[in-house]
Amino acid sequence: MTGFEMALAGKVAVVTGAAQGIGRAIAEALAEDGADIVVADLDPGRSQETVTAIQKLGRRALTVKVNVAEWNDAKAMAEQVIREWGKIDILVNNAGITRDGLLMRMKEEDWNLVLQVNLNGTFHCTKAVLLPMTKQRYGRIVNIASIVGVMGNAGQANYAASKAAVIGFTKTVAREYASRAVTVNAVAPGFIDTAMTQGLSAEVKDTLQKQIPLGRLGQPSDIAAAVRFLASDEAAYITGHVLHVNGGMLMS
Repeated sequence: MTGFEMALAGKVAVVTGAAQGIGRAIAEALAEDGADIVVADLDPGRSQETVTAIQKLGRRALTVKVNVAEWNDAKAMAEQVIREWGKIDILVNNAGITRDGLLMRMKEEDWNLVLQVNLNGTFHCTKAVLLPMTKQRYGRIVNIASIVGVMGNAGQANYAASKAAVIGFTKTVAREYASRAVTVNAVAPGFIDTAMTQGLSAEVKDTLQKQIPLGRLGQPSDIAAAVRFLASDEAAYITGHVLHVNGGMLMS
């Protein structure tokens, strides 16, 4: 039982990259609060576990295969949701990838791919939902940024650039659509215990944890809690904000 119990009843939420990790945790958290969830992912097969978890919570789940890097895919996704469920109240732009490497060795295709998914994907999905949100004069858009987009990280020039750009994008769209009661915010995770970090050596993990005042990596549920707040009416007067969830690793 939480203070947000069923706060999102009747709302339709689209979560990109919802098949696993942080995206799945966000989808389940929004469903716990009463939202029906569109599980938008490039791999609909892997999305099934998320769908099952949402349905067990008594909420509707719709699987949509989407490559957020393609405008036509994002547009078709929004059109399908409107056609089947009639509205889109919440969008969480969570889909993202990494292709790490020092800049001198970074392939141009790895630079481009990360920007296409992380930044262009956020642009495409946001653009696709803005018309229905502005028409209904209600919307909550939450973009998943990163601590790396604020402080940088060696070997991640492409990822850091994409996430820093997402923060600038968030603030600009927030200014453009505030008059239509559409809020646009970002959550910037620190280092979270997901498949992406589980591949790190024990030594690297230990070094990371020593840089975090709270002494641990974050959990997907820590990010989901921040998103569920920004998606709720409790956050109706917050827009253009970057909520840092990093255990104190970066204090700004």
